[in-house]
Amino acid sequence: MYKKKNNQMNINKMKYTVLSTVYERDKVDWLKQSIDSMLQQTIQPSEYLLLVDGPVSSDIRNFLLSYKRKFKQVKVIFFEKNRGLGPTLKDGVEMAKYEYIARMDSDDIAVKDRCEKQLLTFLMNPKLDIVGGNVAEFMEDISHICSYRILPESDPAIKKFARRRNPFNHPSVMFKKNTILKAGNYRERHLCEDYDLWARLIINNAQCYNIQDFLLYMRINENFYKRRGGKKYLSSMLSLKKEFYDMGFYHFKDYFISCISHIMVCLIPNAMRHIIYTKILRK
Repeated sequence: MYKKKNNQMNINKMKYTVLSTVYERDKVDWLKQSIDSMLQQTIQPSEYLLLVDGPVSSDIRNFLLSYKRKFKQVKVIFFEKNRGLGPTLKDGVEMAKYEYIARMDSDDIAVKDRCEKQLLTFLMNPKLDIVGGNVAEFMEDISHICSYRILPESDPAIKKFARRRNPFNHPSVMFKKNTILKAGNYRERHLCEDYDLWARLIINNAQCYNIQDFLLYMRINENFYKRRGGKKYLSSMLSLKKEFYDMGFYHFKDYFISCISHIMVCLIPNAMRHIIYTKILRK
């Protein structure tokens, strides 16, 4: 009982930043659900960075500014031009005031104790550098769950899994700022900015963990599967894989299988890609 009470007192002293990006296609209702789910965490954030990547509607702008006025921890930063996720998150990591940074997407919904669970995990194992969790993918509202993305738990299992596939659910992660900076921070990588960063973290021997609970409801639609196909995405991913093979991240077998798998998934029709993601790559 004393240990539990002592841990709770220590968690309440831990400060963290929420880092989220906003785009012109976002919807105010989705933004509200996402932001509220983080502001209403059992351990509330000390800082909430909302980085607006390029022009947005007046409705979105006014909504964000209203939250900035209402909540002292909310900071809204507007960028005139759309630069993409990688460069925007890079700036966000550098701006973050606190060592612990929780990523969040502007259309997802976090469970109420997501950040408490992650902070407790860091508290119990201070050597950890990044803590993710499982997600439930939904359409329209969280009563319509389509699939679950369940990932390996332990550091060795995560690093083995990473040789073939992305080992973290990006909007579910909480990481240490200094670790991200030492690995080179986010970079410009079309639709694989997160996998690019995770691989560099692993190369730097970062300690990884995935909580085996659902920390997040991830919003998807038909474009979710469409974006994971096409020549532009394939070119970006193959270029990244070749770079990391040259750096020793992959053994040849893993590199070859990973490349062939991505080629097949990217070049098949979207309807077939939908089936592969929901029936094979998800649970």
